[in-house]
Amino acid sequence: MNLKKQLVILCFAITSITVAQNKKAVFIIVDGIAPDMLEKTATPNLDKLKDIGSFTEAYVGGGKDTYTETPTISAVGYNSLLTGTWVHKHNVFGNSIKKPNYNYPTIYRLFKDQYPAKKTAIFSTWLDNRTKLVGENLEATRNIKVDFAFDGFELDTVNFPHDKARQFIKNIDTKVATKAADYIKENAPDLSWVYLEFSDDMGHGYGDSKQLYDAITFEDELIGKVLEAVEYREANTDEEWLLVITTDHGRSEKDGKHHGGQTYRERSTWIATNYKNTNEYFKNYTPGIVDILPTLTDFLNIEVPEDTQYEWDGVSLITPVDAINLKGSKKKNTINLQWNNISNSNEEAEILISTTNQFNSGGKDNYISVGKTKLSAEKFSINTKDIPSDFYKVVLKTKNNTLNTWILK
Repeated sequence: MNLKKQLVILCFAITSITVAQNKKAVFIIVDGIAPDMLEKTATPNLDKLKDIGSFTEAYVGGGKDTYTETPTISAVGYNSLLTGTWVHKHNVFGNSIKKPNYNYPTIYRLFKDQYPAKKTAIFSTWLDNRTKLVGENLEATRNIKVDFAFDGFELDTVNFPHDKARQFIKNIDTKVATKAADYIKENAPDLSWVYLEFSDDMGHGYGDSKQLYDAITFEDELIGKVLEAVEYREANTDEEWLLVITTDHGRSEKDGKHHGGQTYRERSTWIATNYKNTNEYFKNYTPGIVDILPTLTDFLNIEVPEDTQYEWDGVSLITPVDAINLKGSKKKNTINLQWNNISNSNEEAEILISTTNQFNSGGKDNYISVGKTKLSAEKFSINTKDIPSDFYKVVLKTKNNTLNTWILK
């Protein structure tokens, strides 16, 4: 290879590394806002994101009436985002967060595994997001550490005396969002999570009401602070930022006061982002909260171990996706699989199967390939006569993504 060609390759490599080093992401969870509520009040900053980026309705709650069905409860939704899995894997069934399964790594652990020197941050109106969900300083999370934390103010009853009207949460949201915006503008952490609660409190207290709609407008103002900080960084540095905003659940059909069930409105959410060129899945289908994790790993150039990807219940919203909605059923000695091919491609997909669930307890599963088929077939049958079991994990592996499903007795 001549010297000129070597220099070209070296320059390209350096440029690629620089681009990767300058990619940063922040995701915001604003609590308990069904998408129909956004249409009933002023949200200029979310409207701005619709214009400069992308917006879609989305969902939480897993597969209704299936083994993946997931309570539409706050901490459950947060952990579905953090791990890219539904509750049958991450094991957070309620806000008490009794026993998270940390074998399903959060975005914080995936990020730090690859970029230990890069900086992470959390700005939150609820301390448990860092201490229990991310699992800071726990042996089970390999003692992960968040580099900058701004949270726990709900425990400070001196500066934030608790009142029945929950105005103390409104004040904490303001403090948290203002700090997030200032810190991002000045320090630019590589991965940040901002959590805001007040809208959910107004939902529980008043349901569909002026109080709730005013709270949504208030939260939108706080979102605007973070958006402004991101835009400042992009305008004044060589950084590229991904901003993703979502909610953790919708609200009850009757009056908007509650959530936790599987009604359409409780499951119905939304995703807004400053990323303009979202993929066909984002534009033409209904993404889930579990899709945000693969989106973050794609944008931040995180190399995720294959066995972890096999466990994800989501796919990326920004890179090509070949197939979605893998489902399976077993009748006698045959597993019948179905999926949706959304790539308009005739590429081959490989089907892998395992009769173990060792990943769930920190081990590895032994997958075997049972065949290949065209994506366009959208179905495949597996003869299980020689692999008898009461449990199967099946993976559909395509050129651009993987899907998985469980077959239970």
